[in-house]
Amino acid sequence: MPQKKIVPCPAKQSLQQRPQMSCEQAIELESLFGVLANDSRLRLIHAIALHDEICTSDLAVAVDMKPQAVSNQLQRLQDKGIVGRRRDGNNVYYRVVDNCVIVLLERGLCLVEEAAKRTS
Repeated sequence: MPQKKIVPCPAKQSLQQRPQMSCEQAIELESLFGVLANDSRLRLIHAIALHDEICTSDLAVAVDMKPQAVSNQLQRLQDKGIVGRRRDGNNVYYRVVDNCVIVLLERGLCLVEEAAKRTS
């Protein structure tokens, strides 16, 4: 399957160039990280990214979860605007709609891999 080019996050100021984070921004960020701080949801995002778009039943197989559990987790991701869905007959297909989350997961995996190298 040809690899889809992920559109990167829009260019923003670096963290060092931004003013001190407000309490409201910190709370929003905490809420986002709270949704992402779940192994099932992280695996679902990765599976969707690998397929560009995938139906719930295929996602359930890909991550070895029950379809209802997958649907519940996807709803949390959709509520945060991370994934979108479309219905086609009896199937619901999901796709990543916020490409910044892909970059965030790539950075997170990089952090984990580099930390493992430093501690081994």
